[in-house]
Amino acid sequence: MKAINLADKLSTFAEHWQPRVVGQFNGHDLLVVKVKGEFVWHKHEDTDDFFLVLSGRMSIRLRDGVVMLGPGEIFVVPKGVEHCPVAEDEAHVLLIEPQGTPNTGNAATAAARRVI
Repeated sequence: MKAINLADKLSTFAEHWQPRVVGQFNGHDLLVVKVKGEFVWHKHEDTDDFFLVLSGRMSIRLRDGVVMLGPGEIFVVPKGVEHCPVAEDEAHVLLIEPQGTPNTGNAATAAARRVI
């Protein structure tokens, strides 16, 4: 066993909105993702959506408002709540979600599960 360096993991890819699995925790994937621009409006029917901003800034648009996040800040979108993550400039984010959760809320349109 060894520590996971998130900055090292993030340095291995450049694509936005393509999360990478860096570890697992009680049946949950620990993922890092680079975000820039606007993602799709979506929801997760069976799970909450956890965001921890590691660097940069992002917002989570909700139908009834916007949550702004900076480095070190966490937001959890409750299951079933439609949301749209947005970052004007590149931000790095840690996600925690049940293994196999599609990032778009729909397996047909989700990014492939990639482990690094």
